[in-house]
Amino acid sequence: MFSVTVRDHMMIAHSFRGEVFGPAQRLHGATFVVDATFRRRDLDADGVVVDIGLATAQLRAVLGELTYRNLDDDPAFVGVNTTTEVLARTVADRLAARVRAGDLGAGARALAGITVTLHESHVAWASYERSL
Repeated sequence: MFSVTVRDHMMIAHSFRGEVFGPAQRLHGATFVVDATFRRRDLDADGVVVDIGLATAQLRAVLGELTYRNLDDDPAFVGVNTTTEVLARTVADRLAARVRAGDLGAGARALAGITVTLHESHVAWASYERSL
């Protein structure tokens, strides 16, 4: 399996419901370094997994829908704790939709999967892996 990873970041505000979250139940900010890894079994005719420029642009576009926002106010997250894990799945699913729409180029339709990792810090991160 071949893979290509692109990286960007996002800054959000949110709060959590549930005692398990302690002080994070209050509104707080988070900055995530975001890695999106695209996988496929064989390289395309040009010898690549995916166009890195298109992958970078689409990751930036997906993150642009979330960054500098209070996710508590976003209708897509009503009743949802926007944990790092949930946000990793959200980004992966939105990237997958862009792959299906052709936004990463025709060659991206042969991708086998995407893994999105959100780094909360240099010592903690969460990932979501999905098939395409």
